[in-house]
Amino acid sequence: MAGHSKFKNIMHRKGRADGARSKLFSKLSREITVAAKMGLPDPSMNARLRLAVNNAKSESLPKDVIDRAIKKASGGDAESYDEIRYEGFGPGGVGVIVEVLTDNRNRSASTVRSTFTKCGGNLGETGSVSFMWDRVGQITYDAKAGSEDKVMEAAIEAGADDVESDEEDGHTIYTAFEQLSDVAAALEAALGPAQSTKLAWKPKALTPISGDGLATLMKLIDTLEDDDDVQHVYSNADISAEDLEKLAG
Repeated sequence: MAGHSKFKNIMHRKGRADGARSKLFSKLSREITVAAKMGLPDPSMNARLRLAVNNAKSESLPKDVIDRAIKKASGGDAESYDEIRYEGFGPGGVGVIVEVLTDNRNRSASTVRSTFTKCGGNLGETGSVSFMWDRVGQITYDAKAGSEDKVMEAAIEAGADDVESDEEDGHTIYTAFEQLSDVAAALEAALGPAQSTKLAWKPKALTPISGDGLATLMKLIDTLEDDDDVQHVYSNADISAEDLEKLAG
């Protein structure tokens, strides 16, 4: 998983460099509105909204934008969004899961299917990929949070299931999804606020990919993440250290 995590961090940094911050803000705002509309508009009484607000803050989304997104839901003028999960295979048989929040299911289905086809993949049925993954809670900290031993000790004390650390890209902590809020709270007390806290998909096994296949996979993920309706993209790509160096460069 270390290669996969580092790949996602590289993709994240490249996206920022390409000026994707405003698009990220839009997606964070949409998640806040949907979370507020599905429950109470008070983060202290709505776990999903609390996660959405915390993640927005970690990405420096302005407070007035956060407040406006919550008020939009409570005011009753928010669009109705459907949550949809698409599953398929990219180049080299790499599994890909795409989570979408959309106000037009037909548009999203057409766009996602077209993107898979154009980028050497194919869209599958629901469940065709996710059975090979675990639904988990994922908490991330940057490297400044402390040494691998310090974070590992804090994670064990908090009741987490697994920790992946990289001296450059920081720490990723996994927990059972039912325990995400409790573990996140315990880690915050020990290490301070996290970079992000969310539900995620973690593959049980990785699929090696390199060369032209890796380049096409990057295009697939880039194109999917650039779509306004797409909230998250996960892959089980296993990338060599050499290829990671090339991507980082």
